Amino acid sequence: MIELEKQGEVLILRMDAGENRFGPDAIRLWHECLDEAEAMEGPKALVTTGSGKFYSNGLDLDHMGSDDVEPGAYVESVLAIMERVLVFPAITVAAMNGHAFGAGAQIALVHDYRIMRKDRGYFCMPEIDLGMPLHPGMTALIQARLPIQTAHEVIATGTRYPADLALERGIVDEIEAEEDVVSRAVELAGSLASKAAPIMSRLKGEMYPQVVSALRATMKD
Repeated sequence: MIELEKQGEVLILRMDAGENRFGPDAIRLWHECLDEAEAMEGPKALVTTGSGKFYSNGLDLDHMGSDDVEPGAYVESVLAIMERVLVFPAITVAAMNGHAFGAGAQIALVHDYRIMRKDRGYFCMPEIDLGMPLHPGMTALIQARLPIQTAHEVIATGTRYPADLALERGIVDEIEAEEDVVSRAVELAGSLASKAAPIMSRLKGEMYPQVVSALRATMKD
């Protein structure tokens, strides 16, 4: 469902589970893959990608609504993954092969770079249309990683951004044909693999102290 493969100095985390939502198994496997990637010594970089028409469709709302699941704790478990990627001790690139919605859009934002498929897929934060609040960590992340007017538009309008518009608004760094998204992400990541070092985690964390603090905040109604 989620696995890590090595291509030269680049580690590729592949999600292959339909809509690639953050269910309990996916959360566990993300952490296992990140543990393995962090433990790798020497030059390295991390690329993440999805499968089919989905990069990630975000939270597993069915799981979140289960009687035995505390919604706040569940959201916080997903935010913990976002924090790890945000401060990962090597360069990270999201190879957005398809739709990135909600927490799937958020996980793309925590990467150092984003490369999006040209011809299919949207970046979208749909909470305004769903009548759902955002965790303060999500809001802080959007504010920190996007131009301010784009951040406002993303949150207040729930716009679905195709690749061309996402590039124009500063949401993604590059757009590529479907067949080139992952290879270009690997190329970019590999060119910066020599930057990997434990200090990078600290440097990134000190760039975004408010985001890190907000991601760790307890969910409130």
